[in-house]
Amino acid sequence: MRSRDRGSATVWVAMAACAMCAVFAVVLALGQAVVARHRAGAAADLAALAAADRALAGAGPACAWAARVARAQGAVVVRCAVAGEIADVTAGAALGPYRPEVRSRAGPPAPFRPPASAPSAPARS
Repeated sequence: MRSRDRGSATVWVAMAACAMCAVFAVVLALGQAVVARHRAGAAADLAALAAADRALAGAGPACAWAARVARAQGAVVVRCAVAGEIADVTAGAALGPYRPEVRSRAGPPAPFRPPASAPSAPARS
């Protein structure tokens, strides 16, 4: 007497392999999206720092320097604005079908202000 299940394990293994491939593809796609976002963020940060470093030369030279730095990182400057010593740069990086854009600002630090002193304790005698 023959079993009616003969060969069903092959079908189950094939279905499980297809499901694993689909999960693997989704994980790879998410990883690629995260890498693209990090590249865009790093390029935006570096480009904003470069533009802020050249801000006193004017917006044109500062943004040109930012574009050069972003290009060296494999990204492009989508938007660049310089107001005083503050540079505001948006950079985009392409990786596969993903094209994230990240905004970054840079400039001199705020002036140091010491914290307000705590009220002094009464003197003990």
